Amino acid sequence: MLRSLVRPLKTITGCKAASTTSSIQPGTKYGGKTTVTLIPGDGVGPEICESVTTIFKEMAVPVEFETIELTKHTLKDEGAFNMAVTSLKRNGVGLKGVINRSADFRHHNVEFRGNLDTYANVVRCMSFDGIKTHHTGIDLIAIRENTEGEYSCLEHESVPGVVESFKVITREKSLRIAKFAFDYALEHKRRKVTCIHKANIMKLSDGLFKQCCKEVSELYPTIDYDEQIVDNTCQQLVINPQQFDVMVMPNLYGNLVSNLAAGLVGGAGVVPSKSYGSEIAVFEPGARHTWMEMKGMYVANPVAMVLSSAFMLKHLTLHDAGDKLIQAVKLVLNKESCKTRDLGGNATTREMTRAILEELNQLYA
Repeated sequence: MLRSLVRPLKTITGCKAASTTSSIQPGTKYGGKTTVTLIPGDGVGPEICESVTTIFKEMAVPVEFETIELTKHTLKDEGAFNMAVTSLKRNGVGLKGVINRSADFRHHNVEFRGNLDTYANVVRCMSFDGIKTHHTGIDLIAIRENTEGEYSCLEHESVPGVVESFKVITREKSLRIAKFAFDYALEHKRRKVTCIHKANIMKLSDGLFKQCCKEVSELYPTIDYDEQIVDNTCQQLVINPQQFDVMVMPNLYGNLVSNLAAGLVGGAGVVPSKSYGSEIAVFEPGARHTWMEMKGMYVANPVAMVLSSAFMLKHLTLHDAGDKLIQAVKLVLNKESCKTRDLGGNATTREMTRAILEELNQLYA
């Protein structure tokens, strides 16, 4: 396990121990089943979550979902939000869609991360043989600090027509996410960590983030370390994305880079993600879009949510089920017979779900 491998950060001032993917314990169990909080969210969220619950039922995995209906409309009731947070804290594991911003401009996806301190967002962008894209052989990890930076949500209008927005970068949280990135690289046998920053302009804030990553890198001599300015990173992703392995960055850059990388491998419909705190893990699509215009049409691609649920199974130590589900998704994507609109086909959400189940039946035969 990773906990016996990584070096403690006792030599770095201001750093607390960071959680890793293997140090977070699986969630609450009742009667041999693990209870997982399910928050379908807005837009196509309920439809792609239906794909997951259908697949889990057919696979007979020992997971019980506690479903919380939380949308931009129900968020007017503060009790609904608190109920969802309580459920996630109690169960320790969640599967979540995206929630639209409410009419009062509160961004509840951000509030979730703050309340739960799910500080490390991990987006995996990988090429699929059956999806034709400009580049092949991509397999990169974008690790995003999830709780501060420009997403601190500290804005005000100082005088009419002048708005100030605060970017908050702290040493403690920068060290924490840097340690998480290197621990992740070590656990998953990755070769390199790249710090993404804009310290040439934001010399204090991004300079602090870069300095913290550099300090942590010195404790991991077996992992290569380099740094890139974020605008150059975007260009390099388009030109030569295969050069990247694990990337760690502040909040806003993580949003931009992960969405750009998602576009390189097939789009928002095929990219999973997970967010970790000290005692909780939340799994969700890697590109945070609700696709409100497709709500109720059952044409959305469920792959991102299904892959996220597969990684959730592996987190719950149901490795065989998780690996088989990932393999089944890859087999479906590698065929031309069943692809949703975003991949150039005409398959519906439910048809894609049935195709995944058919591949699972073959794998378990």
